[in-house]
Amino acid sequence: MRSYHHILAVIGIVFCAVPALAGDTPSPAGANLYFITPADGATVKSPFAVKFGLTGMGVAPAGVDWPKTGHHHLIVDAPEPGPNSSIPSDANHLHFGGGQTETMLTLPPGKHTLELIMGDQGHVPHNPVVKSQVITVTVQ
Repeated sequence: MRSYHHILAVIGIVFCAVPALAGDTPSPAGANLYFITPADGATVKSPFAVKFGLTGMGVAPAGVDWPKTGHHHLIVDAPEPGPNSSIPSDANHLHFGGGQTETMLTLPPGKHTLELIMGDQGHVPHNPVVKSQVITVTVQ
């Protein structure tokens, strides 16, 4: 009987640990995500302002399931996550789940890439993915 309970506990942990695969949240046609600042190729001093631009959809905090909305994620020096997986939360994947549309970013000197991706209430990219172009900045 003890082995049976152990197996059930392990199965429960596995199912709870698997991220929700979605990518099912539709994005509005024509939604456009972009950087207001900095400009692609800009030379900046750290910390520097990063302002997010968005047209064609709204911004809502993480966990809020409103149609045609999402929240911003800033990808720094990393490839974008797959469309059907939750966007990681780490030093290269910054979440703005409070609905923020700008931040001050501190990066070490050198060249860096930045990309914005909208995530749904569960931090999963919309379908189709709403993302900015990848830009490069040089920090002095």
